[in-house]
Amino acid sequence: MKNDTFKLYESDLLSQTTGVTLRPGGFALTDLGIGKCDLLTGARVLDVGCGSGATVERLVSQYQLQAIGLDSSEVLLESGKKRNPDLNLIRGLGEDLPFPVNHMDGVLAECALSVMEDLDQVLNEIFRVLKPRGWLLVNDVYARNPEGLQGLRELKIDSCIRRALPKEQFVNKLVVHGFKIVDWTDHTNLLTQLTVDLIMAHGSMTQFWLKTSLGSCSGADSVEPSLVQVALKQAKMGYFQLIAQKDAHCS
Repeated sequence: MKNDTFKLYESDLLSQTTGVTLRPGGFALTDLGIGKCDLLTGARVLDVGCGSGATVERLVSQYQLQAIGLDSSEVLLESGKKRNPDLNLIRGLGEDLPFPVNHMDGVLAECALSVMEDLDQVLNEIFRVLKPRGWLLVNDVYARNPEGLQGLRELKIDSCIRRALPKEQFVNKLVVHGFKIVDWTDHTNLLTQLTVDLIMAHGSMTQFWLKTSLGSCSGADSVEPSLVQVALKQAKMGYFQLIAQKDAHCS
């Protein structure tokens, strides 16, 4: 039997509550972030870790942007294409973006960077494909207690919680890779609301994690609900939106 981690984002357990966005805040937080970026009609925008392309669809329909989505999950990409065959979605890795230098006006990463195996390489690639002063919009989780990181890393579940970083460490990585931080806003209330919604839908978080454990039996390591809950509590998970720009003086 193949030893692998359970891909929560490919399961309908989460989408039953979040819908196609698969993240706290949904489109409301996306819209808030786009409103802070100076993107003109027709601008080229990449959604890294696009899932089934829900944000790509919104960027095209609501903002008239030339949006393209990239994700490594064939399951999610097929779901998006089935929903809307016109979506510009491609399969690929954030560590190896198939675009030329200075090609994109903006890059979005919504609950995506914390899933990437090599964050430094992903940031290198995002920097490379962005135009000078191009925008980076990130909505993601972070660990408010750095002492809880090890517990998150040991979880047998592939989701944004597993590779969450403390705020300072994440911001420092962006600065080192040539980004200028424009705005950071805490939205932990949205993560709290998602937890409440999951409890309402499944009876308790224990029941939710038990269901993920049952779903992980097909070739993946099982998810231990008590370990997940202890790790999350110790890490004191938060949620944020960050806006950054590619420093025009970096190369």
